[in-house]
Amino acid sequence: MSKQFAARWWMPILRGVAAILFGVFSLFSPGAGLFALVVLFGAYALVDGVLSLSHAIRPAVPGAGPAWPSLVIEGVAGIIAGIATFAWPGITAVVLLFIIAAWAVVTGIAELVTAIRLRKTIRHEWLMALGGVASTVFGVLLFLYPGAGALVLVTWIAIYAILFGAILIGLGFRLRSFMRVPERHIPIGGTPTPA
Repeated sequence: MSKQFAARWWMPILRGVAAILFGVFSLFSPGAGLFALVVLFGAYALVDGVLSLSHAIRPAVPGAGPAWPSLVIEGVAGIIAGIATFAWPGITAVVLLFIIAAWAVVTGIAELVTAIRLRKTIRHEWLMALGGVASTVFGVLLFLYPGAGALVLVTWIAIYAILFGAILIGLGFRLRSFMRVPERHIPIGGTPTPA
């Protein structure tokens, strides 16, 4: 199961690049207005959702079935958030804020569940757990402080996206190194031996 997840090590990297691009555009064009933020977030959420869903339902290892329901939930949440922002072009700042907050909390919890599943087989799965915690905390903060100024919120969203993207890229490279390590067989009552 871990091999299936790690075989698509490039998926978290693509998701990370998309998050960083979204964050950079948001951070360096805060005066672009709400419509620009809606378009940027909608595009990012859709891309992230499709990549997560693809990672979950298309087995990378022959014979392996879809085994990552947390990634399915994460993917569906991203697609719903993206469609909601595009389907509602006159969305208000507060409604957009709550969509982003809900998406971040669902994404964070899904990342934490995936990290817990990986903890026994992949070293340094803490990167995924860290991404999950960051998303969840970010979403909760947005729910708690919806009245913060628009510029402050755009800055928070941009910084979160950049940090989350960097964590995903780090995770992708860790998964890539996991794929390069040969499997080790552990005999009953024995010590691991090289493959």
